Amino acid sequence: MRASPKVFWSHLAERRKGGTVRARCRVLGGLVGLFFTLWTVAVPRLSGAGEGAKGTIRISGAWALYPMVVKWGEVYMKANPGIRVDISAGGAGKGAADALSGLVDIGMVSREIQPAEIQKGGFCVAVVKDAVLPVVNEKNPVIKDLLTKGVKRETFVGVWIKHDLKSWGEVAGTEAGDAVHVYTRSDACGAAETWAKYLGGKQEDLKGVGVFGDPGIAERVRRDPLGIGYNNLNFAYSVRTRKANPGLAIVPIDVNGNGKLDKEEQFYENKDTVLGAIADGRYPSPPARDLNFLTKGKPSGAVAEFIRWALTEGQKYADEAGYVPLPEARRQEELAKLR
Repeated sequence: MRASPKVFWSHLAERRKGGTVRARCRVLGGLVGLFFTLWTVAVPRLSGAGEGAKGTIRISGAWALYPMVVKWGEVYMKANPGIRVDISAGGAGKGAADALSGLVDIGMVSREIQPAEIQKGGFCVAVVKDAVLPVVNEKNPVIKDLLTKGVKRETFVGVWIKHDLKSWGEVAGTEAGDAVHVYTRSDACGAAETWAKYLGGKQEDLKGVGVFGDPGIAERVRRDPLGIGYNNLNFAYSVRTRKANPGLAIVPIDVNGNGKLDKEEQFYENKDTVLGAIADGRYPSPPARDLNFLTKGKPSGAVAEFIRWALTEGQKYADEAGYVPLPEARRQEELAKLR
């Protein structure tokens, strides 16, 4: 089953050709993005779960973590047909709420865990790293200036928080009078919360037209030459080509604010160079961040073993799926939580 928006991640369609992963997609009314309501994968035998282990591990939440968990499921499915993992993407807020209410076993959360969630019994384990990136249409009227000079943090603040930069000329420092069309997320999500944190605010402070989900943002910007939005790494870049998804261009961040892209700020050529910049800290954090699993209380049984596997053998699949593995010291810290 092939996703309809052209920009929506070629590798999901590719995986469906040869794998046993099944998906149901629906187009949300009035929105262009796709929301995967259910993705079910068979999972292999879980170490410590018993020879005849059977059952279902239910996972929902962040679009950012969704591709990684699908990949883990694909690897896992070969060894244990008795255990199944049901995965749905719908935003970090949904994942946290579902986990804390008992609707799922694991919530995928692409932001920091909130104090209120901890008070409700939330137990958090970081599993990989990625980042949120600003995106524009590849036919943007000032695209050459954006790609050569980058954009300062204060300019992004003017676009999304203060909302006082109305033309692309104001954004790029040119005479262009084309209006800036700003897009943000309509769903409670880690991408918006992380991007807002980088800009000194919260998700509700971000101005712009609200669009549901990562695929929705990418599709709206792809169709709008004057659009600007932000996407999780795996919706900004293609897994097949490792380049920016068709129709999109990644906006470089002028980290030191000197009005030009210095050599150490030039790493947006492809997904691998960005992953390297996330890993070594050249890409700022936020919008780089940890991606987390959230459970109601300390996990046990098959759920705990699934998380433990993700933090051990599962880490070697991170780069392939478009993520940064946890540094060794951090990985050991997260494993210690499960003991």
